Amino acid sequence: MSTGTLTIDLDALAANWRALDAINTGETAAVVKADAYGLGAARVARRLLREGARSFFVAIAEEGAALREIVGPESSIHVFSGHMPGDADMIADCNLVPMINSVDQMIRHAEALPGHGFGIQLDSGMNRLGMEPAEWQAVREIALAQGPRLIMSHLACADEPDHAMNARQLRSFHEMTEGLDIPRSLANTGAILLHRDYHFDLARPGIGVYGGAPFTDAQPVVTLDLPVIQCRDLEPGETVGYGNDFAATRPTRIATVAAGYADGILRAMGPRTQLYAEDTPCPIAGRISMDLIGVDVTDLGHDPASLRLLGPEQGIDVLAANAGTIGYEILTSLGARYSRRHIGA
Repeated sequence: MSTGTLTIDLDALAANWRALDAINTGETAAVVKADAYGLGAARVARRLLREGARSFFVAIAEEGAALREIVGPESSIHVFSGHMPGDADMIADCNLVPMINSVDQMIRHAEALPGHGFGIQLDSGMNRLGMEPAEWQAVREIALAQGPRLIMSHLACADEPDHAMNARQLRSFHEMTEGLDIPRSLANTGAILLHRDYHFDLARPGIGVYGGAPFTDAQPVVTLDLPVIQCRDLEPGETVGYGNDFAATRPTRIATVAAGYADGILRAMGPRTQLYAEDTPCPIAGRISMDLIGVDVTDLGHDPASLRLLGPEQGIDVLAANAGTIGYEILTSLGARYSRRHIGA
């Protein structure tokens, strides 16, 4: 097989959700947007449903419609983008809960689906989605009269525990929602770990379930093994790949693996990243290209059949640091050409 194998450990994923649930003081939902961060929403959601998750969050109505077939009629499915034009049939048919972000969305929802459940998203300072305090004050009584199921906001800096923005947003969220007899939600993974003051009635862990920071105790969920297509010997002075970025300084053995930036292996990570043959690190040699990567296997002493990019030795946050990005981007960039294998289902 000339494609990489992406292995998703559902037992580890479930253990991460349970660990966050044990810390959380309210209900623990699960964020499964973007095909469960690229790991397969069908398998992930079914497993989390078995673990006890009853509320799920997706980015858009189309994701919610697909998820409804997976989790059945009883679970709540919340849509972060709210009620967008053209969403009414999906929201109604699949019993989705749009998180209303604006007065325009409120009007659209009330006119198209009177009496259908919805939630409210408030902007407590992130300036991304949700009603700002003045806008919320203007429509608050009208919105409350229609019985929203949930009121939420989102933290901008939850993965930085000492950041002053966290306390400011918590205070703002309290000011906008204090005294309401409606379930509230503020916490993502970082806020679950931050303090119980941020937990409210429902928390929405995402990246921590999938093994990423800031949940440092998370079990690794994904491994990625890349097949070796060819090995060759280099004499000192010979180069590898585009731009001659790598030049051999000794007799060198190079393995070429079948993957590249078309598969979500970001070019920027190349100079700092190694692949592994069991416990032996093998550095990338030269630039990551679209479909191929050169790897220096000289010190390995044999030609491997495959090399591992992701695993216990090197997780998504290590690759993210190597590329100057975040673990979310590493996960969600993993390409469609990989053979995905779920274990522990």
